[in-house]
Amino acid sequence: MLHLQNFSIDRCKRLVKTVALALLLFSLSLSFSEVSHAKRPSSMPAGNAITDGRALLRLALPIDNQTVRELQISLEDIGNHIRSKRWGPISSDVSKASRILNLRESDILASIPEAQKPEAEALVVRVKEGVAQLEKAVEAKDREKVIDLKATILGSVGEIQELMVTEFPFEVPAKYANLPQLKGRATVAVETQKGKMTLVVDGYSAPVTAGNFVDLVDRGFYDGLPFIRSEESYVLQTGDPEGKEVGFIDPATGKYRNIPLEVLVRDEKEPVYGITLEDAGRYRDEPVLPFSAFGTVAMAREEAEPDSGSSQFFFFLFEPELTPAGLNLLDGRYAVFGYVTEGKEVLEQLKQGDKIVSAKVIKGKENLVQPQV
Repeated sequence: MLHLQNFSIDRCKRLVKTVALALLLFSLSLSFSEVSHAKRPSSMPAGNAITDGRALLRLALPIDNQTVRELQISLEDIGNHIRSKRWGPISSDVSKASRILNLRESDILASIPEAQKPEAEALVVRVKEGVAQLEKAVEAKDREKVIDLKATILGSVGEIQELMVTEFPFEVPAKYANLPQLKGRATVAVETQKGKMTLVVDGYSAPVTAGNFVDLVDRGFYDGLPFIRSEESYVLQTGDPEGKEVGFIDPATGKYRNIPLEVLVRDEKEPVYGITLEDAGRYRDEPVLPFSAFGTVAMAREEAEPDSGSSQFFFFLFEPELTPAGLNLLDGRYAVFGYVTEGKEVLEQLKQGDKIVSAKVIKGKENLVQPQV
């Protein structure tokens, strides 16, 4: 699909279109049995696949506090019921969240470092107040208010979870020490000709891929670059510099910067490098950062060479009827490193030929680790 020279996932696109209907029918025939889904860790909610980038980012945080996960999942589950206005299950979810907050607050705070506990305690108070308002909104069956409150409360829950991360969870292989690495998360504001978007880049799951992107953003590399390919309900790609090169030439070395394929699998401590999950025979393994949300951000590469990424990246324009979450043929083939969290309506409008006006790191720049000399 990635049109510029050899940067292509056309084969994936053809496979997606050819197999999508068969996969849908197959999954229905299996009635969501274990055969049709990758393994799911205990922290993953059962039921509908998660298609919200913010929720996926919360679940991707490397934390081990089951209580806060239960709180998160009870609130996330509201989204599964609000579309059909199933107020009974929504009320149950809110009641569960309230019980967790009132009876197990100490369990949540147990994972917070002492220095951050005052901040975490204030956030817990905010969450409790929000849940109390949510209970009233559910009683009134105020759908719009429930949606708004859910998003706000979950934002605070996510802040609590981020305070639980005290260190980077694994060692990146020494062979990649010559590349920038993101040891945490960063937020990037992208201004385009059609409006503004905000991306959250996840170095906990893809430190090399995310580090390369944040470094290029910080250099101003993407400012003024056009979107070079767009396909409705599929992808929007950018990152090709002017001139004959299709990637980034590091001015410090004069060499083309190659980024390895990097995929972190659920229940594992560090990413798989240099090979697709398909080629590794790991067909049922589920990436921590899946292609299941509109605005998934992933690294482009040559189809035949896993470690050929550089500066080109693409936004995945998730369409559940074409590429159903949980059965996505792109998962494990390309490195996802973040999600659009604001400005999805802008992403919907962008087409080939539109330009990035500017891209700036607005949070988390201190997590960028430059290569060792």
